[in-house]
Amino acid sequence: MAYSLSIFRKNVLVTLFLIGFAPLLPVTYTKPSTFLQDFRVTWSDSHIKQLDGGKGIQLLLDQNSGCGFASKNKYLFGRVSMKIKLIPGDSAGTVTAFYMNSDTDQIRDELDFEFLGNRTGQPYSVQTNVFAHGKGDREQRVNLWFDPSADFHVYSILWNHQHVVFSVDEVPIRVYKNNEAKGTPFPKSQPMGIYSTLWEADDWATRGGLEKIDWKKAPFYAYYKDFDIEGCATPDPSVCASNPTNWWEGTSYQQLDAVAARRYRWVRMNHMVYDYCTDKQRNPVPPPECLDGI
Repeated sequence: MAYSLSIFRKNVLVTLFLIGFAPLLPVTYTKPSTFLQDFRVTWSDSHIKQLDGGKGIQLLLDQNSGCGFASKNKYLFGRVSMKIKLIPGDSAGTVTAFYMNSDTDQIRDELDFEFLGNRTGQPYSVQTNVFAHGKGDREQRVNLWFDPSADFHVYSILWNHQHVVFSVDEVPIRVYKNNEAKGTPFPKSQPMGIYSTLWEADDWATRGGLEKIDWKKAPFYAYYKDFDIEGCATPDPSVCASNPTNWWEGTSYQQLDAVAARRYRWVRMNHMVYDYCTDKQRNPVPPPECLDGI
């Protein structure tokens, strides 16, 4: 299994073929778990409905509440993925989040996917962020190159000692490297749980808060299935040291291969709409990790 191996949906294959990407091969994963095997409801259980015998779930947002769930265990390194189908139509002001969090207040580590709703016909943006040792403000935003509400797509986070890779259908959209040598913190000592929420955030989510949620369109639904966690479960972090027997620490996962790197550049060149590294108002001098490139 490697970043370059996957089966894309037909429309993505056509797009990638047109820009010269190599043919893709299938990837074999472990069997995804059911919801209750690895997760628990953390917020508004009346708004979370199990589907297909627990193989999938429906999250609901209305004027009364959003909802959320979390993993039963915490993990120190590994890979987590799930298939998500986002809110269709007018989803402005909503946020569907999938993230990892250490649940430690002052020195929080966190790896975020946040799917920012939009008006009908406008692209969905996915915002990623990295908190390390309590420091965040590392947002990047990418406009997805497909309609994420029309079907399920795979969203994954790979986390090892060398880097964190955020991927969509096995296409890397964000790489956060371990730059501790340059004085940049990297999350490597605190185990993190896996979380997801659906909530209202119309004060910032869509066009900086200019587009408000239209409650006449409520309730809003997001769907999840194929929960897959392959990681080093705590409470025994001593076994989570860098170890090639943990496949995510293997040589082929220490950096992007040539095909994955080409896809990553394609995303950054064609679909990135915000990068904290180039925001001179916030960062007149680019943070040191921004100078490292791909």
